[in-house]
This record gives sequence, C-alpha cells and structure tokens, in this order.
Amino acid sequence: MYTISEVSKLLAITTYTLRYYEKEGIVAPIRNANGERVYDDTHLAWLRFVLRLKQTQMPISQIREYAQLYLEGEHTSPARLNLLEDHRSSIQDQIRHLTETEKMLNDKIANYKVFISKGNTVDLSMDD
Repeated sequence: MYTISEVSKLLAITTYTLRYYEKEGIVAPIRNANGERVYDDTHLAWLRFVLRLKQTQMPISQIREYAQLYLEGEHTSPARLNLLEDHRSSIQDQIRHLTETEKMLNDKIANYKVFISKGNTVDLSMDD
C-alpha cells in the first residue's frame, strides 16, 4: 500500500494531479481508518496506463469515459475497445505528421550544412 506522497514520487506526478484524477473519477483510492488516500499495485498499474494515454494526447474526458466504462463491467468491453481503437488512429495520425515534420527538418538541416560548408552566411531560415 502506498500513500499519495509515495505514489506522487513513484510516478513523478503531483499530489494535486492525483487528487484531480480522483475528483474526475479516473482513480478511486482506498481510504484508511484516518480517511487518508491509500493506493495499491492495481492503482499504480492503472495510473501508469492513464499517464501513457495522457502522453499520447488523449483528452481527460476520454480517459474518464474509459474509466467509467471499465467500472461498469465486462459488458462495456466493446465500447472500451472502440475508444482505444479510435485513440490508436489518432496516435497514428500524430506519428504520420511527426514523420513528415522530421523529414522537413532533416532536409532543412542538410541544406544548412551544405550552405555553411561552402562558407555562406546568408540566413536560410525562411527558405523551403
């Protein structure tokens, strides 16, 4: 069992974020006899998953929806699957855009290297 401070340190997030996730219905820590939040390994695994979803730009509203569907039970598996497949599609779009941007930057960097190696000093930052 972990305190909110311990979870905060383990996951490198603030206690404010953990309280926010609780308020939003994304995580439901256990309360001990003193009313303090207590987390177990299942909570940690779930929060790691939530943080991954956040890293991939999934909105809190969708994470909340997924969490609520999970709590409703196995009959929501198709809806959860659809939600995750839609998000995967969004991630694939992000990857495609980032790959295109990386190519553009690589081309720009290559042009700068050639330009500088020839001793030029004109700024090419606005060139395509």
